[in-house]
Amino acid sequence: MAQRAVRDKAIPIRLACEAFRVSESCYRYQAKNNAENEIIANWLIRLTDNNRSWGFGLCYLYLRNMKNFTWNHKRIYRIYKELELNLRIKPRKRLVRDKPETLTVPLAMNQVWSMDFMHDQLEDGRSIRLFNVIDDFNREALGIEVDFSLPSERVVRSLDQIIAWRGKPCVIRADNGPELVSSRLMEWAAKHQIHIQHIQPGKPQQNAYVERFNRTVRYEWLSQHYWQSIDEVQMFATQWMYKYNHQRLNMALGGITPKERLLMAA
Repeated sequence: MAQRAVRDKAIPIRLACEAFRVSESCYRYQAKNNAENEIIANWLIRLTDNNRSWGFGLCYLYLRNMKNFTWNHKRIYRIYKELELNLRIKPRKRLVRDKPETLTVPLAMNQVWSMDFMHDQLEDGRSIRLFNVIDDFNREALGIEVDFSLPSERVVRSLDQIIAWRGKPCVIRADNGPELVSSRLMEWAAKHQIHIQHIQPGKPQQNAYVERFNRTVRYEWLSQHYWQSIDEVQMFATQWMYKYNHQRLNMALGGITPKERLLMAA
């Protein structure tokens, strides 16, 4: 107020100080642009970044005892709070996770199959689904069913078609999707004496063989084209499946095709 009176009313500094009861030294005081505050801030940021468990006490002792700075604790703490270094985020509580079951490695064909769903869309934006089935022994693609909807009844029908030419598996591994845990599929499996092995929820690595197959499907052809119809996708999937089984070398099998792996085991 004294400075405003001097500036706007042209009142002498002595009279302004007397009127507002402040000393002339207080009136004339100007805060120094102290570069040391920036040095302190840089040190505090550096210390807390490199030592995330350090609080103010350790930072202060390090600056005083290790670096021999003479700044007092009140000054350092004021800058420490301005930087909001005192607002520490508590670490997340560690969760106890179940150890996932190991992925079984079949020793012969038709011991374990794997099945899973994929999603994509046509050029006009309509969503489509793919139902994939492979034999874990030689990674052979046994079937790719494509449609807008694939309920449990379609899953059963697709499996019956594969069994008609391939033979019956002992175990089919699947995730916990609604079509794969349905009572219809369970009744079908019990009728054919096939065990449906559901993986643990949230553990897709337990169905790694078909998940890797899905990735191959996605990147080799499904995401490479704009599809106009279900029939177009189904026809391409059937042609690609033959190429995958007979011509495409599989590095997981040692650089041979799934059919060659099957012949070697015969």
